[in-house]
Amino acid sequence: MKITRLSIMAISILAGCTTLVPGYQRTSSPVPGNWPSGAAYKVNTNEQGKNTGNVDWHEFVTDSKLQQIITLALANNRDLRVTALTIEKAQAQFQIERSTLFPHINATASDTVSLTPASLTPSAQPYLLHNYNVGLGFSAYELDFFGRVRSLKDQALEQYLGTEEAHRSTQISLIAQVATAYVTLAADQEHLSLASETLKTQQSTYEMDKRRFELGASSQLDLSLAQTAVDTARGDVARYTSIVAQDINALTLLTGVEVPNNLLPSTPFTNITAVHDLPAGLPSDLLQNRPDILEAEHQLKAANANIGVARAAFFPSITLTTSYGTASNQLNGLFKTGSKTWQFAPQINLPIFDGGSNTANLKAAKADQGVFLAQYEKTIQGAFREVADALANLGTLDEQVAAQQSLVDATTLSFELSGERFKSGVDSYLSVLDSQRSLYSAQHNLINLKLAKITNLVTLYKALGGGAGKS
Repeated sequence: MKITRLSIMAISILAGCTTLVPGYQRTSSPVPGNWPSGAAYKVNTNEQGKNTGNVDWHEFVTDSKLQQIITLALANNRDLRVTALTIEKAQAQFQIERSTLFPHINATASDTVSLTPASLTPSAQPYLLHNYNVGLGFSAYELDFFGRVRSLKDQALEQYLGTEEAHRSTQISLIAQVATAYVTLAADQEHLSLASETLKTQQSTYEMDKRRFELGASSQLDLSLAQTAVDTARGDVARYTSIVAQDINALTLLTGVEVPNNLLPSTPFTNITAVHDLPAGLPSDLLQNRPDILEAEHQLKAANANIGVARAAFFPSITLTTSYGTASNQLNGLFKTGSKTWQFAPQINLPIFDGGSNTANLKAAKADQGVFLAQYEKTIQGAFREVADALANLGTLDEQVAAQQSLVDATTLSFELSGERFKSGVDSYLSVLDSQRSLYSAQHNLINLKLAKITNLVTLYKALGGGAGKS
């Protein structure tokens, strides 16, 4: 027995010395080493700045109501809950694969009863036999000479780590979606407020034109033009009322619970500063912090480990079955001297002919690795494009907002002057209506541009792998 135990220990040590998994090296980046530059990129993006991946969302989001809504979403969003459960499942799968590195020792106890008929016994009497057994042992424990079991364990580990990154990616996406939904709701509320104020003004103007028409001071054309302005504003009020309701529904879905009314935007959109500006300098290696890229790399490593599994199938596999205990034909004799029993049964399986299945499995594993490598590189390229697009918007949106604000100021003055000219009889009501439409359109576009500026900051924060932090 001492020799047998030493043999098992020696074999187990040798079994951990070989692996057929290809050495993993991170692929060279399939994107440029620096962010794009040019007229659209007003920020010096290649200076060293704060790593956005380390900026907690509490630092990035400044609006207190939005912070509370994000906290609700992190606690109740169903997509996030699914990814958390996926992590638990992957962790359990890894623990299952890891446990196969060790023998599964079981305690057994049995009682076998057999009856031999009288015709088959020397004494011509029926013979009743009891066989009692108690012992410890393990069955079909594989000695991992060629790393098959360890490769399966490594594959499960990488898949588990990948699910953790997927969960973090879902968290960051959820924070960005909630922030975008919140400011979109605020902007649409501002659109609705503008449409409502315009409707009141147009209704008042229509009533004045109607009295002027009844007194013969204006034409039917002027009255009809005033009516079209009222109807247009009425239609916009109805449309934005519906849009605001849909925005609230979208925010509720993201949050996972009904959002309290006191957390909905209440201040004018122009006064909302929902998020911080990002640092001017953005290190070019920020993409390494994106969880979707890390997830893709873990999937690539899992595919790499699977090649080791496929290679190990070409080599012999050795399994051990052993037990040690006591046996007796009488229950009270189980633990008496001379009742000891043991069994040691090694088995070797040497593949000779498999019809090419092992070769095909290896080719499939290598093809999978190639697929995951391409997906990993594509993820990096997609991330680079997302950041580059957001940086291009970041560099031009301030100028667009400033230009639009100037246009609003100019059209406001034009509207006021055309109104004075109409009252003086110099211009027709058509010029007033045209100026009012230009102002109305410019005001809506200004709201949209300010919304685009905030949502672009949110997009850039997400694209750079912003920190999910703690809920």
